[in-house]
Amino acid sequence: MTNNKKIYDKGMVIIGLCIFVVVITFPFWFNLGNAAPAPEPKIADKAKAAKECVMPKAYMKVEHMQILNEWRDTVVRDAKRIFVNSSGKEFNMSLTSTCLDCHTEKAEFCDKCHDYASVSPYCWECHIDPKETK
Repeated sequence: MTNNKKIYDKGMVIIGLCIFVVVITFPFWFNLGNAAPAPEPKIADKAKAAKECVMPKAYMKVEHMQILNEWRDTVVRDAKRIFVNSSGKEFNMSLTSTCLDCHTEKAEFCDKCHDYASVSPYCWECHIDPKETK
């Protein structure tokens, strides 16, 4: 080797690292700000007329699965079927006769958000898929 040749060329290493960083981070900065907005589920007329869900809307958006799990455990293990919400109103702890009574369109209400969030609820492993009403 000659004295003028360097084993490690700093310039090439820095350029290589820059290219590596750009290639690795490309998907993140390319899609920055392009996320699809969260869908707004379609509310059935009966739900609009009731003007009240089991719990407030903001709470239900985040905690509905915890409530359903709690209901399932309470009904199956303790044989209690009545839920009393924070305002004192009583509801039957039932996915099909309470929740799906107001939210009748599974595709427009449940599936829209679950598809957006890429989650697969296991409700329909035990419960019958509701028939869509038109």
